[in-house]
Amino acid sequence: MTDLFKSTIERMQTTAAVKFVFGDAVSAQGKTIIPVARIAYGFGSGSGRSKRESEPGEGEGGGGGVVATPLGVFEVTETETRFIPLNEHRKVVAAAVLGLCLGLVWSRRSR
Repeated sequence: MTDLFKSTIERMQTTAAVKFVFGDAVSAQGKTIIPVARIAYGFGSGSGRSKRESEPGEGEGGGGGVVATPLGVFEVTETETRFIPLNEHRKVVAAAVLGLCLGLVWSRRSR
């Protein structure tokens, strides 16, 4: 395993933690709010050598990224705990657009 790959894995292990999915809780007016997010990590690395003896050379490269998408919040009170999603409207709009597209495709095929 190359040093580049090892260092990438080590950095990923130190940053992948529950605190990045469940943010710091905030308390106000008798409620505790806990933000929730979906975290996606992606990375890749590689190395290679030239097979041509006339052009000797080696190379390594790598990269990665992190995407955090807010999902909602947990609201905790003395009487109840509930999850409040943030992207509910997006799902409804996406379903409506998908239905419209499928309807258009179906109507063109039935002609």
